Amino acid sequence: MQREKEASNGAKTKVDRPLHGMPHPFDKLHPRMYAAEFAGTALLVFLGLSIVIAMWGHDAPFASLPISLGVRRLITGFLFGSIGAAIAFSPIGRMSGAHINPAVTFAFWLEGKILWRDASFYLLAQLIGAAFGSIALLVWGATGASDTWGASVPATGVPNWLPIAGEALCTFLLVLLIFIFAAHKATQPFTPLVNPPLFAILTWLEAPLSGASANPARSFGPELVAPTWQGWWIYWLGPMLGAGLAVLVLRYKHLQRHRPAEARLCHFGHHGATS
Repeated sequence: MQREKEASNGAKTKVDRPLHGMPHPFDKLHPRMYAAEFAGTALLVFLGLSIVIAMWGHDAPFASLPISLGVRRLITGFLFGSIGAAIAFSPIGRMSGAHINPAVTFAFWLEGKILWRDASFYLLAQLIGAAFGSIALLVWGATGASDTWGASVPATGVPNWLPIAGEALCTFLLVLLIFIFAAHKATQPFTPLVNPPLFAILTWLEAPLSGASANPARSFGPELVAPTWQGWWIYWLGPMLGAGLAVLVLRYKHLQRHRPAEARLCHFGHHGATS
């Protein structure tokens, strides 16, 4: 009986659980997960920024809608967030956890739910995916160019700390809500539904300051294609600060029950053991 128990415990330790921070073997790579992050980020950038271009580009399909700028931002943010939610609910989310955002991967890495090797390949896959997604935006032609392919650009005439703070706040709220929802079995399946209303509000309120990107990959893609590198570092520093702050806040003893057990938004209980 004791031998069977030891064998059972040994078998448990050999399960490959990279999104729990427990890959097996320790140095194993997970190319299918990286491919999912590449595909998910490419889709987010192409479809999400296509919505931005369609709403704001010159002679774009919805540019003539008789709505105020605030309502236009609200709709744009909701639709962009809906794209992210759909990707998370898809098989892509089941495979990789649907981070599709270096700041989210950074937060899960700080939390110890994804090890540095997988996190590094996630980052690389996200940036390459963002580049491919932005190249696909060229189909918009002059309409896309008129909106700089949906690039995030800091407001002119304001000190840099303001858009940095705006990006940090957006990412702080994004990671905080993702972690809180993903930490509990009852709410984890609904975690992606945080995105549409959150990005609607953030885009409505904060977009005039920095574009409300909250995602370095989403900013990197159109910067590469435009090209426009104005304040590019803001879209790395702000989101990483916000993600780190969210992780730090949830380590407060009264909030630790809201720390997630795995580095995924939904599909609770799927181990993600892929190779």
